[in-house]
Amino acid sequence: MDRLEAMTLLREAVDHGSLSAAGRALRIPVPTLSRKISDLEARIGTRLLVRTTRSLTLTDAGATYLTAARRILHDVEAAEREAAGELAEPKGELVLTAPIQFGRLHVLPTVADFLERFPAIGVRLVLNDRNVHLVDDEIDMAVRIGPLADSAMVATKVGALRIVTAASPAFLDRHGTPKTPDDLRDRPVVAVDGPMAQTSWPLTSRARGGSVDVALSPRLAVTTTEAAADAAILGVGFVRLLHYQVSEAVEAGRLRLVLEDAEPVPVPVHLVHATHGQMPLKLRRFIDFAVRRLRERLSRLPRNGHRP
Repeated sequence: MDRLEAMTLLREAVDHGSLSAAGRALRIPVPTLSRKISDLEARIGTRLLVRTTRSLTLTDAGATYLTAARRILHDVEAAEREAAGELAEPKGELVLTAPIQFGRLHVLPTVADFLERFPAIGVRLVLNDRNVHLVDDEIDMAVRIGPLADSAMVATKVGALRIVTAASPAFLDRHGTPKTPDDLRDRPVVAVDGPMAQTSWPLTSRARGGSVDVALSPRLAVTTTEAAADAAILGVGFVRLLHYQVSEAVEAGRLRLVLEDAEPVPVPVHLVHATHGQMPLKLRRFIDFAVRRLRERLSRLPRNGHRP
């Protein structure tokens, strides 16, 4: 049996979530796909998947095996790229990932310019608000917003994002503009509800000579940052988001930033990639191209109603 083919089929089945979905994507009949995976299990001597045509689950042995298989396939594919000349000239597919809204607003325009400059390179842009594993998910480069965990990844900082508080002009006319963090207490706010939901907003207080946590009084909780910004525009309450998530509304005058002198330390933005062997030229070209452009874009985020 062809073990590399079997590893690839196992990976695709898991990534697509079912044998039927993988079969459609690969244009392989489900019985053929199932038989090849069964042959792999027979060779190894253990079950890797608990499967039906509609769903599948990795066994403990399967999860361990798939992790190793991904690394093997990654190395083989890297060797093929090198043999094809991708390390000598910029060509081939580049797989990037970024948070959904940041990717749409800032990474996608950068990618579009890059594609025009390098016609032999293609890009697959994976927009996702969870941090994917670069090696396991076969991602060449990721945009990471926030402090980085210690890892063997290589990181290039492209800027930092302010954490801002904003409200609509009409809302501020009714409720007043806060002058200090304490002025937010008991004011209506729009909260983003999710796994990392906050019960308070940390701000900097000059009067107290340090940081202060302002307890929230949410009038509305939503599950996306876009909805939170929309609710603030509609006058529901104050909202606290990363600067780029409200920059269009601020520039258009639909939102105004408040307490700018009390903002916490900005969060960094990095381009991150793995350190497997020699870097493909397509990746080096993208880093060189994207770093300057992303820095320029982040530096142009508007303050209240105008560009700096």
